[in-house]
Amino acid sequence: MKRLLAIGEALIDFIPEETGRALKDVCGFRPAVGGAPANVCGAYVKLGGEAALITQLGDDPFGDKIVEEFASCGIGCDYIRRTKEANTSLAFVALKEGGSREFSFYRKPGADMLLQPEHVDAAWFNDSYGLHFCSVSLGNYPMKEAHKKAIQCALDKGLLVSFDPNLRPQLWDDLDELKQAVRAFAPLSHVLKISDEELGLITGLEDIEQALPKLLIGNTRLVIYTKGAGGAECYTASAKAAAAGRKVQAVDTTGAGDGFIGAFLHCLAADGVGAGDLAILRPEQMEGYLDFANRFCAASVMKHGAIASYPTMKEMETEA
Repeated sequence: MKRLLAIGEALIDFIPEETGRALKDVCGFRPAVGGAPANVCGAYVKLGGEAALITQLGDDPFGDKIVEEFASCGIGCDYIRRTKEANTSLAFVALKEGGSREFSFYRKPGADMLLQPEHVDAAWFNDSYGLHFCSVSLGNYPMKEAHKKAIQCALDKGLLVSFDPNLRPQLWDDLDELKQAVRAFAPLSHVLKISDEELGLITGLEDIEQALPKLLIGNTRLVIYTKGAGGAECYTASAKAAAAGRKVQAVDTTGAGDGFIGAFLHCLAADGVGAGDLAILRPEQMEGYLDFANRFCAASVMKHGAIASYPTMKEMETEA
């Protein structure tokens, strides 16, 4: 199975040592490696695939921690640059009742934001399966241009391109700029994952089927619609499928959505589904992928952390 590439932020999540408190009231935190694109790579690797992240870290101890943990869990580090121009990005997280989160980011700028397009090499995309990206790094700084180059390299090489907006409005000074960025980049992807919390902001509509004409445009052939505990749905221009969510006692939802799309992409890659095959996926195929990703996600939220909480393929098979 060919490897998955992702581009975007890798950072340190400071996870609270207590739950049910607002961020300002938390007394202690523990550092954990995170960042949505990194988490997707982690899920893909945990399930037995190969993945590598394209990013930039500060030349600091937190950058060292990220590289060391990537190496220990099998995420490729060959395309990670280090810089003295900025520090590794940090995110402080509070876990409210039920596992929901509150964030405060420290990246003004973070090292990842300063990755230049000339740092992206087209040769990296040879013999790879796909490229995944999110919206956190699509602000008006060099990393946005690096994304454009990486996406074009992926398309030129015939890779499957996947986009999970994973909206973080608090990182944007202007919400309209966030909407414009997502709407500009979404049609570049073959697979678009969007949550029920994001649909209205991105499309102006609250019903997924009404919103599909705004989503199945450009390169996009498959829309994945996630609803948390309510399950998930899949849509192509000619077919749809749904799978129920798994009801579990959530202790930490950090990285849950990233784990979902990482598991879904692993299913596609394992079945050899390329960009050109998405439009002809059968409903039963999509339902199987959704169910697997739901089970993966449910297993992860019952443990603390993101990558550390993701189950292996052996654990998934045992649970099934």
